[in-house]
Amino acid sequence: MNLKRYLIFVLDKDPDGIMAKLRFRVKWQGGVVNFATGYRVEIEKWEASTQRCRMSTTHGKLKIHANIINREIQRYETAAKTLLDNYESKDKNPSAEEFRYSFNVAVKRKQRATKVKHYDSSFFSVFDQFTETMGAENSWEDATFTKFNSIRTHLKDFDPDISFNTLSDAKMNDFVKYLGKVHMRNTTIAKMLAFVRWFLRWAHKMEYYFGNVHETFRPKLKGTDGNAKEVIYLNWDELMYLKDMPIPEDKKWLEATRDVFCFCCFTSLRYSDLQKLRRSDVRENEIRIVTKKTVEGLVIDLNKYSKAILDKYAGKYYPDDKALPVISNPAMNEALKKIGQLAGFNEQHRVVYFKGRDRFEDVMAKHELLTTHCGRRTFIVNALFLGIPAEVVMSWTGHADYKAMKPYIKIVQELKSKEMDKFNI
Repeated sequence: MNLKRYLIFVLDKDPDGIMAKLRFRVKWQGGVVNFATGYRVEIEKWEASTQRCRMSTTHGKLKIHANIINREIQRYETAAKTLLDNYESKDKNPSAEEFRYSFNVAVKRKQRATKVKHYDSSFFSVFDQFTETMGAENSWEDATFTKFNSIRTHLKDFDPDISFNTLSDAKMNDFVKYLGKVHMRNTTIAKMLAFVRWFLRWAHKMEYYFGNVHETFRPKLKGTDGNAKEVIYLNWDELMYLKDMPIPEDKKWLEATRDVFCFCCFTSLRYSDLQKLRRSDVRENEIRIVTKKTVEGLVIDLNKYSKAILDKYAGKYYPDDKALPVISNPAMNEALKKIGQLAGFNEQHRVVYFKGRDRFEDVMAKHELLTTHCGRRTFIVNALFLGIPAEVVMSWTGHADYKAMKPYIKIVQELKSKEMDKFNI
Protein backbone atom coordinates (compact mmCIF):
# COMPACT_ATOMS: atom_id res chain seq x y z
CA MET A 1 0.00 0.00 0.00
CA ASN A 2 1.23 3.48 -0.88
CA LEU A 3 0.07 5.92 1.81
CA LYS A 4 0.19 9.34 0.23
CA ARG A 5 0.84 11.86 2.93
CA TYR A 6 1.00 15.60 3.48
CA LEU A 7 2.92 16.96 6.48
CA ILE A 8 2.95 20.67 7.25
CA PHE A 9 3.53 23.01 10.16
CA VAL A 10 0.82 25.64 10.37
CA LEU A 11 0.96 29.04 12.09
CA ASP A 12 -2.16 29.84 14.10
CA LYS A 13 -1.69 33.61 14.16
CA ASP A 14 -2.48 35.80 17.17
CA PRO A 15 -4.76 38.83 16.61
CA ASP A 16 -1.73 41.14 16.80
CA GLY A 17 -0.17 39.40 13.78
CA ILE A 18 3.22 39.16 15.51
CA MET A 19 3.13 35.79 17.25
CA ALA A 20 1.55 32.47 16.29
CA LYS A 21 0.94 29.06 17.81
CA LEU A 22 2.85 26.38 15.91
CA ARG A 23 0.69 23.40 14.93
CA PHE A 24 1.54 20.19 13.07
CA ARG A 25 -0.89 18.82 10.49
CA VAL A 26 -0.71 15.28 9.12
CA LYS A 27 -2.95 14.30 6.25
CA TRP A 28 -3.25 11.00 4.37
CA GLN A 29 -6.03 9.20 2.57
CA GLY A 30 -7.18 7.71 5.90
CA GLY A 31 -7.73 11.02 7.63
CA VAL A 32 -6.25 14.23 8.93
CA VAL A 33 -5.04 15.12 12.43
CA ASN A 34 -3.64 18.29 13.99
CA PHE A 35 -1.25 18.53 16.93
CA ALA A 36 -0.13 21.48 19.02
CA THR A 37 3.65 21.61 19.35
CA GLY A 38 3.58 23.67 22.53
CA TYR A 39 5.67 26.43 20.94
CA ARG A 40 4.87 29.95 19.78
CA VAL A 41 6.94 31.59 17.06
CA GLU A 42 7.41 35.12 15.80
CA ILE A 43 5.86 35.14 12.34
CA GLU A 44 8.51 37.27 10.66
CA LYS A 45 11.19 34.81 11.83
CA TRP A 46 9.43 31.79 10.30
CA GLU A 47 10.66 30.38 6.97
CA ALA A 48 7.69 28.78 5.21
CA SER A 49 9.81 27.23 2.44
CA THR A 50 11.89 25.16 4.88
CA GLN A 51 9.17 24.74 7.53
CA ARG A 52 11.65 25.89 10.15
CA CYS A 53 12.45 28.94 12.28
CA ARG A 54 15.21 31.02 10.77
CA MET A 55 18.64 30.15 12.11
CA SER A 56 20.02 32.12 15.08
CA THR A 57 16.63 33.68 15.89
CA THR A 58 14.86 33.68 19.25
CA HIS A 59 11.11 33.65 19.85
CA GLY A 60 8.67 35.10 22.37
CA LYS A 61 9.18 36.64 25.78
CA LEU A 62 11.23 33.62 26.88
CA LYS A 63 13.61 34.12 23.91
CA ILE A 64 13.45 30.44 22.94
CA HIS A 65 16.23 29.70 20.45
CA ALA A 66 15.35 28.52 16.95
CA ASN A 67 17.48 25.39 17.41
CA ILE A 68 15.20 24.20 20.22
CA ILE A 69 12.01 24.74 18.21
CA ASN A 70 13.51 23.28 15.02
CA ARG A 71 14.64 20.20 16.90
CA GLU A 72 11.06 19.65 18.10
CA ILE A 73 9.78 20.18 14.55
CA GLN A 74 12.19 17.53 13.32
CA ARG A 75 11.10 15.15 16.07
CA TYR A 76 7.42 15.51 15.16
CA GLU A 77 8.16 15.17 11.46
CA THR A 78 10.32 12.07 11.92
CA ALA A 79 7.78 10.41 14.21
CA ALA A 80 4.94 10.95 11.71
CA LYS A 81 6.99 9.71 8.75
CA THR A 82 8.15 6.64 10.65
CA LEU A 83 4.61 5.76 11.70
CA LEU A 84 3.20 6.17 8.19
CA ASP A 85 6.08 4.18 6.67
CA ASN A 86 5.43 1.40 9.16
CA TYR A 87 1.69 1.35 8.44
CA GLU A 88 2.53 1.33 4.72
CA SER A 89 4.90 -1.63 5.09
CA LYS A 90 2.10 -3.56 6.83
CA ASP A 91 -0.37 -2.62 4.09
CA LYS A 92 -2.49 -0.88 6.69
CA ASN A 93 -4.42 2.39 6.46
CA PRO A 94 -4.83 3.72 10.03
CA SER A 95 -7.84 5.65 11.21
CA ALA A 96 -7.31 9.20 12.44
CA GLU A 97 -7.97 8.03 16.01
CA GLU A 98 -5.44 5.22 15.74
CA PHE A 99 -2.77 7.47 14.23
CA ARG A 100 -3.36 10.16 16.84
CA TYR A 101 -2.90 7.65 19.65
CA SER A 102 0.29 6.15 18.19
CA PHE A 103 1.74 9.58 17.47
CA ASN A 104 0.98 10.84 20.98
CA VAL A 105 2.77 7.84 22.45
CA ALA A 106 5.69 8.28 20.06
CA VAL A 107 6.36 11.90 20.98
CA LYS A 108 5.41 11.40 24.65
CA ARG A 109 2.43 13.73 24.70
CA LYS A 110 0.04 13.71 27.65
CA GLN A 111 -2.61 11.76 25.75
CA ARG A 112 -0.44 8.65 25.85
CA ALA A 113 -2.32 7.44 28.96
CA THR A 114 -5.56 7.17 26.96
CA LYS A 115 -5.85 3.84 25.18
CA VAL A 116 -7.74 3.38 21.96
CA LYS A 117 -10.45 0.96 22.99
CA HIS A 118 -10.83 -0.75 19.64
CA TYR A 119 -7.25 -2.10 19.74
CA ASP A 120 -7.04 -5.86 19.87
CA SER A 121 -5.30 -6.84 23.12
CA SER A 122 -4.03 -10.23 21.88
CA PHE A 123 -0.30 -10.86 22.25
CA PHE A 124 0.75 -10.29 18.63
CA SER A 125 -1.59 -7.34 18.10
CA VAL A 126 -0.09 -5.64 21.13
CA PHE A 127 3.38 -6.52 19.83
CA ASP A 128 2.53 -4.76 16.55
CA GLN A 129 1.23 -1.76 18.47
CA PHE A 130 4.49 -1.69 20.44
CA THR A 131 6.67 -1.66 17.30
CA GLU A 132 4.53 1.08 15.74
CA THR A 133 4.65 3.40 18.73
CA MET A 134 8.21 2.72 19.90
CA GLY A 135 9.44 2.83 16.32
CA ALA A 136 8.07 6.32 15.92
CA GLU A 137 9.14 7.47 19.38
CA ASN A 138 12.73 6.34 18.86
CA SER A 139 12.93 6.98 15.09
CA TRP A 140 13.90 3.38 14.41
CA GLU A 141 15.91 2.57 11.32
CA ASP A 142 14.61 -0.06 8.88
CA ALA A 143 17.10 -2.50 10.40
CA THR A 144 15.47 -2.15 13.83
CA PHE A 145 12.00 -2.82 12.43
CA THR A 146 13.47 -5.87 10.66
CA LYS A 147 14.97 -7.04 13.96
CA PHE A 148 11.61 -6.84 15.75
CA ASN A 149 9.81 -8.49 12.84
CA SER A 150 12.32 -11.35 13.21
CA ILE A 151 11.56 -11.59 16.93
CA ARG A 152 7.85 -11.67 16.14
CA THR A 153 8.39 -14.46 13.61
CA HIS A 154 10.38 -16.54 16.11
CA LEU A 155 7.72 -16.07 18.79
CA LYS A 156 5.01 -17.06 16.28
CA ASP A 157 6.96 -20.15 15.17
CA PHE A 158 7.63 -21.09 18.79
CA ASP A 159 3.97 -20.82 19.80
CA PRO A 160 1.37 -19.32 17.46
CA ASP A 161 -1.14 -19.32 20.35
CA ILE A 162 1.10 -17.58 22.88
CA SER A 163 -0.75 -15.19 25.14
CA PHE A 164 -0.02 -12.91 28.07
CA ASN A 165 -1.86 -15.35 30.34
CA THR A 166 0.42 -18.27 29.42
CA LEU A 167 3.70 -16.39 29.89
CA SER A 168 5.92 -17.71 32.68
CA ASP A 169 9.60 -18.34 33.38
CA ALA A 170 9.09 -21.94 32.27
CA LYS A 171 7.52 -20.76 29.01
CA MET A 172 10.43 -18.42 28.39
CA ASN A 173 12.89 -21.24 29.10
CA ASP A 174 11.16 -23.26 26.39
CA PHE A 175 11.54 -20.27 24.06
CA VAL A 176 15.28 -20.18 24.77
CA LYS A 177 15.53 -23.89 23.95
CA TYR A 178 13.65 -23.25 20.69
CA LEU A 179 16.12 -20.49 19.75
CA GLY A 180 18.99 -22.88 20.47
CA LYS A 181 17.48 -25.45 18.12
CA VAL A 182 17.54 -22.93 15.27
CA HIS A 183 21.32 -22.61 15.88
CA MET A 184 21.26 -19.13 17.35
CA ARG A 185 24.31 -17.89 19.26
CA ASN A 186 23.91 -17.23 22.97
CA THR A 187 24.78 -13.56 22.52
CA THR A 188 22.02 -13.23 19.93
CA ILE A 189 19.56 -15.02 22.20
CA ALA A 190 20.46 -12.68 25.08
CA LYS A 191 19.82 -9.62 22.89
CA MET A 192 16.52 -11.06 21.71
CA LEU A 193 15.40 -11.71 25.27
CA ALA A 194 16.31 -8.13 26.20
CA PHE A 195 14.04 -6.88 23.40
CA VAL A 196 11.22 -9.20 24.52
CA ARG A 197 11.58 -7.84 28.07
CA TRP A 198 11.38 -4.31 26.68
CA PHE A 199 8.11 -5.24 24.94
CA LEU A 200 6.73 -6.84 28.11
CA ARG A 201 7.65 -3.81 30.24
CA TRP A 202 5.80 -1.60 27.77
CA ALA A 203 2.79 -3.93 27.69
CA HIS A 204 2.77 -3.98 31.48
CA LYS A 205 2.89 -0.19 31.65
CA MET A 206 0.06 0.07 29.12
CA GLU A 207 -1.96 -2.45 31.19
CA TYR A 208 -2.14 -5.19 28.58
CA TYR A 209 0.07 -7.53 30.60
CA PHE A 210 -0.06 -8.03 34.37
CA GLY A 211 2.67 -10.63 34.93
CA ASN A 212 6.30 -10.08 35.91
CA VAL A 213 8.34 -12.29 33.57
CA HIS A 214 10.17 -9.17 32.37
CA GLU A 215 11.55 -8.83 35.91
CA THR A 216 12.06 -12.46 36.96
CA PHE A 217 13.41 -14.19 33.85
CA ARG A 218 17.18 -13.74 33.70
CA PRO A 219 18.75 -16.95 32.28
CA LYS A 220 22.53 -17.42 32.53
CA LEU A 221 23.79 -18.06 29.02
CA LYS A 222 27.44 -18.96 28.54
CA GLY A 223 29.54 -16.36 26.77
CA THR A 224 27.17 -13.44 27.38
CA ASP A 225 29.05 -11.82 30.28
CA GLY A 226 31.35 -9.97 27.87
CA ASN A 227 34.52 -11.76 28.98
CA ALA A 228 34.72 -13.88 25.83
CA LYS A 229 34.14 -10.96 23.47
CA GLU A 230 37.17 -9.26 21.96
CA VAL A 231 36.85 -5.51 21.49
CA ILE A 232 37.79 -4.57 17.93
CA TYR A 233 39.28 -1.09 17.55
CA LEU A 234 42.01 0.77 15.67
CA ASN A 235 45.15 1.74 17.55
CA TRP A 236 46.50 5.26 17.13
CA ASP A 237 48.94 4.36 14.34
CA GLU A 238 46.23 2.54 12.40
CA LEU A 239 43.86 5.48 12.79
CA MET A 240 46.47 8.01 11.68
CA TYR A 241 47.23 5.89 8.62
CA LEU A 242 43.57 5.38 7.76
CA LYS A 243 42.60 9.06 7.88
CA ASP A 244 45.16 9.98 5.18
CA MET A 245 45.22 6.71 3.27
CA PRO A 246 45.03 7.28 -0.51
CA ILE A 247 41.92 5.70 -2.03
CA PRO A 248 42.35 4.13 -5.51
CA GLU A 249 40.54 5.97 -8.30
CA ASP A 250 38.28 2.99 -9.02
CA LYS A 251 37.18 2.95 -5.36
CA LYS A 252 36.77 6.68 -4.74
CA TRP A 253 33.23 6.07 -3.52
CA LEU A 254 34.79 4.64 -0.34
CA GLU A 255 36.48 7.93 0.58
CA ALA A 256 33.42 9.58 2.13
CA THR A 257 32.66 6.50 4.23
CA ARG A 258 36.31 6.39 5.36
CA ASP A 259 36.02 10.04 6.46
CA VAL A 260 32.71 9.48 8.24
CA PHE A 261 34.13 6.48 10.10
CA CYS A 262 37.20 8.48 11.14
CA PHE A 263 34.86 11.18 12.41
CA CYS A 264 33.32 8.56 14.73
CA CYS A 265 36.84 7.59 15.84
CA PHE A 266 37.58 11.22 16.77
CA THR A 267 34.23 12.04 18.44
CA SER A 268 32.88 8.74 19.91
CA LEU A 269 29.55 9.16 18.08
CA ARG A 270 27.35 6.10 17.65
CA TYR A 271 26.02 5.46 14.16
CA SER A 272 22.49 6.42 15.24
CA ASP A 273 23.70 9.86 16.37
CA LEU A 274 26.06 10.29 13.43
CA GLN A 275 23.23 9.54 11.00
CA LYS A 276 21.08 12.37 12.38
CA LEU A 277 23.88 14.89 13.02
CA ARG A 278 22.93 18.21 11.44
CA ARG A 279 24.95 21.32 10.78
CA SER A 280 22.85 23.11 13.39
CA ASP A 281 24.26 20.68 15.99
CA VAL A 282 27.81 21.78 15.21
CA ARG A 283 29.26 24.83 16.96
CA GLU A 284 32.71 26.35 16.55
CA ASN A 285 34.45 23.99 18.97
CA GLU A 286 31.83 21.42 19.94
CA ILE A 287 28.90 19.26 18.95
CA ARG A 288 25.65 19.44 20.91
CA ILE A 289 23.32 16.49 20.44
CA VAL A 290 20.55 14.55 22.13
CA THR A 291 21.54 10.92 21.80
CA LYS A 292 19.09 8.62 20.10
CA LYS A 293 19.82 5.64 22.33
CA THR A 294 19.64 7.26 25.76
CA VAL A 295 17.85 10.55 24.94
CA GLU A 296 20.55 12.38 26.91
CA GLY A 297 22.03 15.74 25.99
CA LEU A 298 25.73 15.56 25.16
CA VAL A 299 28.41 18.14 24.44
CA ILE A 300 31.39 16.68 22.56
CA ASP A 301 34.42 18.87 22.10
CA LEU A 302 35.89 18.96 18.61
CA ASN A 303 39.59 18.33 17.98
CA LYS A 304 41.66 19.26 14.93
CA TYR A 305 40.92 15.92 13.23
CA SER A 306 37.14 16.04 13.61
CA LYS A 307 37.13 19.73 12.60
CA ALA A 308 39.10 18.94 9.44
CA ILE A 309 36.53 16.32 8.38
CA LEU A 310 33.63 18.71 8.98
CA ASP A 311 35.44 21.43 7.01
CA LYS A 312 35.99 19.03 4.11
CA TYR A 313 32.24 18.56 3.67
CA ALA A 314 31.08 22.00 4.82
CA GLY A 315 30.31 23.31 1.33
CA LYS A 316 28.28 20.31 0.20
CA TYR A 317 24.53 19.77 0.50
CA TYR A 318 22.98 16.73 2.17
CA PRO A 319 19.26 16.09 2.83
CA ASP A 320 17.79 17.41 6.09
CA ASP A 321 20.84 19.66 6.53
CA LYS A 322 22.97 16.70 7.62
CA ALA A 323 26.57 17.50 8.41
CA LEU A 324 28.16 14.49 6.71
CA PRO A 325 27.42 12.02 3.86
CA VAL A 326 26.23 9.11 6.01
CA ILE A 327 25.00 6.01 4.20
CA SER A 328 22.87 3.24 5.76
CA ASN A 329 24.38 1.23 8.60
CA PRO A 330 24.49 -2.10 6.69
CA ALA A 331 26.03 -0.41 3.64
CA MET A 332 28.59 1.37 5.80
CA ASN A 333 29.54 -1.85 7.59
CA GLU A 334 30.08 -3.54 4.23
CA ALA A 335 32.15 -0.62 2.94
CA LEU A 336 34.30 -0.58 6.10
CA LYS A 337 35.42 -4.14 5.46
CA LYS A 338 36.62 -3.09 1.99
CA ILE A 339 38.33 -0.01 3.43
CA GLY A 340 40.03 -2.10 6.12
CA GLN A 341 41.25 -4.50 3.48
CA LEU A 342 42.71 -1.63 1.45
CA ALA A 343 44.41 -0.37 4.62
CA GLY A 344 45.96 -3.78 5.21
CA PHE A 345 44.28 -4.38 8.55
CA ASN A 346 44.95 -8.10 8.39
CA GLU A 347 45.86 -8.83 12.01
CA GLN A 348 44.24 -12.12 13.02
CA HIS A 349 41.63 -12.10 15.78
CA ARG A 350 40.06 -15.06 17.52
CA VAL A 351 36.27 -14.77 17.74
CA VAL A 352 34.82 -16.95 20.50
CA TYR A 353 31.10 -17.64 20.81
CA PHE A 354 28.73 -20.14 22.37
CA LYS A 355 25.67 -22.00 21.20
CA GLY A 356 24.04 -23.46 24.27
CA ARG A 357 26.89 -25.11 26.18
CA ASP A 358 29.11 -25.58 23.13
CA ARG A 359 32.10 -23.29 22.55
CA PHE A 360 33.13 -22.26 19.03
CA GLU A 361 36.08 -20.29 17.67
CA ASP A 362 36.61 -18.47 14.36
CA VAL A 363 39.85 -16.78 13.32
CA MET A 364 39.24 -13.67 11.21
CA ALA A 365 41.26 -10.73 9.88
CA LYS A 366 40.62 -7.38 11.56
CA HIS A 367 39.17 -5.86 8.38
CA GLU A 368 36.47 -8.56 8.36
CA LEU A 369 35.36 -7.42 11.81
CA LEU A 370 35.15 -3.68 11.22
CA THR A 371 31.74 -2.10 11.86
CA THR A 372 30.51 1.42 12.54
CA HIS A 373 30.62 0.76 16.29
CA CYS A 374 34.38 0.17 16.07
CA GLY A 375 34.69 3.93 15.65
CA ARG A 376 33.27 4.52 19.13
CA ARG A 377 35.50 1.82 20.60
CA THR A 378 38.51 3.33 18.84
CA PHE A 379 37.81 6.71 20.41
CA ILE A 380 37.46 5.30 23.92
CA VAL A 381 40.58 3.11 23.85
CA ASN A 382 42.81 5.79 22.35
CA ALA A 383 41.45 8.51 24.65
CA LEU A 384 42.22 6.39 27.72
CA PHE A 385 45.63 5.41 26.32
CA LEU A 386 46.48 9.09 25.80
CA GLY A 387 45.87 9.62 29.50
CA ILE A 388 42.47 11.34 29.41
CA PRO A 389 40.62 10.48 32.67
CA ALA A 390 37.79 7.97 32.34
CA GLU A 391 35.35 10.48 33.83
CA VAL A 392 36.12 12.96 31.05
CA VAL A 393 35.81 10.28 28.37
CA MET A 394 32.43 9.29 29.81
CA SER A 395 31.23 12.89 29.61
CA TRP A 396 31.86 12.74 25.85
CA THR A 397 30.55 9.23 25.22
CA GLY A 398 27.48 9.53 27.45
CA HIS A 399 28.31 6.40 29.49
CA ALA A 400 26.52 6.80 32.81
CA ASP A 401 27.86 3.60 34.36
CA TYR A 402 31.58 3.24 35.11
CA LYS A 403 31.10 -0.50 34.67
CA ALA A 404 30.76 0.02 30.91
CA MET A 405 34.28 1.47 30.80
CA LYS A 406 35.97 -1.51 32.50
CA PRO A 407 36.60 -3.56 29.31
CA TYR A 408 38.31 -0.54 27.73
CA ILE A 409 40.36 0.20 30.83
CA LYS A 410 41.50 -3.43 30.87
CA ILE A 411 42.63 -3.11 27.23
CA VAL A 412 44.58 0.07 27.97
CA GLN A 413 46.25 -1.50 31.00
CA GLU A 414 47.40 -4.41 28.82
CA LEU A 415 48.66 -2.01 26.15
CA LYS A 416 50.66 0.01 28.68
CA SER A 417 52.10 -3.20 30.13
CA LYS A 418 53.36 -4.18 26.66
CA GLU A 419 54.89 -0.73 26.20
CA MET A 420 56.70 -1.02 29.55
CA ASP A 421 58.13 -4.39 28.48
CA LYS A 422 60.16 -2.53 25.85
CA PHE A 423 62.44 -1.39 28.72
CA ASN A 424 63.23 -5.05 29.46
CA ILE A 425 65.42 -5.56 26.40
